[in-house]
Amino acid sequence: MPTPIAPPPMQESLLSVGGRRIFVAETGDGPPVLLLHGGGPGASGVSNYTRNIADLAKDHRVIVPDLPGYGRSSKGVDGTDPFGDLAAGIRGLLDALGLDKAHLVGNSYGGACALRLALDTPDRVDRMVLMGPGGIGTTRALPTPGLSSLLGYYSGDGPSRPRLERFIRNHLVFNAADVPDSVIDARYEASIDPEVIAAPPLRRPSGPYALRTLWRMDFTRDDRLSRLPVPTLVLWGAADKVNRPSGGRMLARRMPNCDLYEVANTGHWVQFERAELFNRLCADFLAGRR
Repeated sequence: MPTPIAPPPMQESLLSVGGRRIFVAETGDGPPVLLLHGGGPGASGVSNYTRNIADLAKDHRVIVPDLPGYGRSSKGVDGTDPFGDLAAGIRGLLDALGLDKAHLVGNSYGGACALRLALDTPDRVDRMVLMGPGGIGTTRALPTPGLSSLLGYYSGDGPSRPRLERFIRNHLVFNAADVPDSVIDARYEASIDPEVIAAPPLRRPSGPYALRTLWRMDFTRDDRLSRLPVPTLVLWGAADKVNRPSGGRMLARRMPNCDLYEVANTGHWVQFERAELFNRLCADFLAGRR
């Protein structure tokens, strides 16, 4: 696999948004696009999109936040409505950056954040790219082994590097050899931040309102999905072991302006595993060339 261009130097800032801090890195000029990362242990914005930022920055102002609960942003996410809380944080970030609207690109947890933001305030989203987003048909089947591994990382014996490596190599990607040890090392160190351990940003809903939370977190239960006007490209790895590829077909059937591209021999991390393909499809879609 050819090595994509490494991320260029980026301007970094820590912005106050609704009483919490959101870390942002950005580079490039042009229409703004926010890259929203996934929710696995130790995830962060720039690390999630390290193989994509340089290409997208050729034609766009690329803005890469750490979602609330991750990286250098404030920790803690509202467990009764996590997707809504993330969406409110990113909408507040748009306000803080002085942006009326932007393109959104979201992987997994970040895809769920993007979709919820678009459903709540479609006027704030120009075009949207979703890669294996969370919250698609999750109340219609039992969790996948990959999702169970992700959600259980902080339970039982607690976080460990072997536990994280098993999740990444066995569930996150199609070809385990594609992930360097350095990526696992960095994510493990981030995953054991005491603030994160005290308040994991992604966990199984629990308590008296758990069923209501689960229902709210399944976008296929939301009637607004069939009326969402935002042009959307869904990319889904055909071998995704975290979120079922059938979720892509659910979205394509329900959303009126949705294109679906299922990527062969690819797991949950399309933008990393198939970076050149992703960069080309994403750039064409955001520019309105498809």
